[in-house]
Amino acid sequence: MGQAVVKKFLAEGYKVTGTTVPNDPVKIDINDPNFETVVVDLMDEEHSRQFIESVVGKHGSLDAAILTVGGFAMGSVAETKTADVMKQYKLNFETAYNAARPAFVQMLKQKSGRIFIIGSRPGLDAKSGKGMVAYSLAKSLIFRLADLMNEEAKGHNVVTSVVVPSTIDTPQNRKSMPDADPSKWVKAEAIANVIHFYCTEEAAVLREPVIKVYNNA
Repeated sequence: MGQAVVKKFLAEGYKVTGTTVPNDPVKIDINDPNFETVVVDLMDEEHSRQFIESVVGKHGSLDAAILTVGGFAMGSVAETKTADVMKQYKLNFETAYNAARPAFVQMLKQKSGRIFIIGSRPGLDAKSGKGMVAYSLAKSLIFRLADLMNEEAKGHNVVTSVVVPSTIDTPQNRKSMPDADPSKWVKAEAIANVIHFYCTEEAAVLREPVIKVYNNA
């Protein structure tokens, strides 16, 4: 999904800086003079802050921050230990907060900006999260974070939105769910298009705190 977002914003004329994790096994096959990648450990608060500040220092401002980092795990209440919850918390909430916080502070200073954090239906709805306890708990915090940031940002033209897709059609999901019907899954490109739309002037009046991108099911 991250690469689909990068390609969409590059196509629309944005300068894009993407992050990769240390020793990232996923190859980013994007060649564009307006795109650069930086190795950032988003679990490290100081490293994340320095990264955001470096982007602002290079480009002068930060129009949008799209936070796609995360992880997933199954597990019922009986199967889920505190360590499992903490792992998902770090992957799904801490990484988002470490990037969102300095981005948010910068956007308040410049009095404009859009932040998008990837949520999930299990984090929004308990029924969807059955059997995914640690993941659902971590993702649920994303929604409260967006609410709190939007309360602080009133009058500053800074909006934080949670994008809530259902199952995304990726090679990893096809491999892990071979018996499912991927035709009912949402395409990464569709999510990228929605995120870009909410960055446009036409969508500025909408200021949606929750953006749902569901599949055909």
